[in-house]
Amino acid sequence: MVTTKQPLQMKNQIVSVDWLHQNLHKNNIVILDASPIKTASKTVSPYSHLSIPSGRRFQIKEKFTNTESVYPNTVPSQEQFQIECRKLGINTDSEVIVFDNLGIYSSPRVWWLFKLMGHDNVKVLDGGLPQWINKGYETVEVEEVSQQYDIGNFIANQNSDYLLSYEDICDNRKSQQYQVVDARSSGRFHGTAEEPRKTLQSGNIPHSVNIPYQSVLDNGSYKSVEELRAIFAEATQSGADLVYSCGSGMTACIIMLAGELASIESRILFDGSWTEYAMREGLVVE
Repeated sequence: MVTTKQPLQMKNQIVSVDWLHQNLHKNNIVILDASPIKTASKTVSPYSHLSIPSGRRFQIKEKFTNTESVYPNTVPSQEQFQIECRKLGINTDSEVIVFDNLGIYSSPRVWWLFKLMGHDNVKVLDGGLPQWINKGYETVEVEEVSQQYDIGNFIANQNSDYLLSYEDICDNRKSQQYQVVDARSSGRFHGTAEEPRKTLQSGNIPHSVNIPYQSVLDNGSYKSVEELRAIFAEATQSGADLVYSCGSGMTACIIMLAGELASIESRILFDGSWTEYAMREGLVVE
C-alpha cells in the first residue's frame, strides 16, 4: 500500500471568474474546458453550447481516459496524457485553469489529473461557466473554438502515491490505514437508491464515510473554508489519512479539492471507485 509523505503545495487551488476575466490574456495561461456532454445521472448543462473565449476542449472521456479499461474514467497512461496535453499546446510552464459548464463537476477531476502527472500549476475556476455567464462576461459558441494549437512541450511525470488499487482497498479493510471518503449520494452509499449503472448494487466499502459531493457546493461554487472544515470535521476522524472514492473516480475529486481547501493534505484516489469494487466483489443486480 502506498503513502504520501511529501508536503503538498496547497495554496490557491481555485480562482474566481473575476480573476480569470482580468488575466484572460496572460501569456502563459491555458484555459481548459472540461465540460461533460452529460453526467452519470444524465444531467446536461443548459450552457452546453457555450464556452469561455480561448477555452481549449479537454475531452476527458475521449482523450484523457484509458478507454481499454473495463472501468469508466480510468487514468490514462503517462505517455497518453503527455501526448494529448502537447496537442492542446500545453507547456511545462503553463498556468492551467480548468472549468466546466456545470459549475463544479468534472473540472476537479482534471485538476487532480494534472497533479497526478506532476504539473502543480493548475487551478479550478470556482463556479465555472455558469458563474462566468452570471457575471455577464463574454462567451463563444463551442463550435467556434479553435482546436488547432502549436505543439507544446509538456512533460508528464506520474506520482503513483496518488492512486490506490482495488487490492490496496481490500488490504485497508483490515489495516484501516486510510479512511475512505465516498462522494456519492447518501442513498447510493446506504444502499437505498439505485446506481446509475443498473447492473451494480448500491452500498459502500466497509469502514468508509460519506460526504456527498453536493454538500460541499453552493450554487455550483465551493462553500466557504469554514463550512468545508466543519463538514470534514463532522464526517471524518481528526488527523486521518483520507482516500477518496465515488462511483467512477469523477466526483471524488470534487470532495478531494474541498478537503484541500479545508487544509487537508490528501490527493489519494481509489480510481476504480465503487464501480470496480462492486464488480470485483460480485455486488451485481441479479
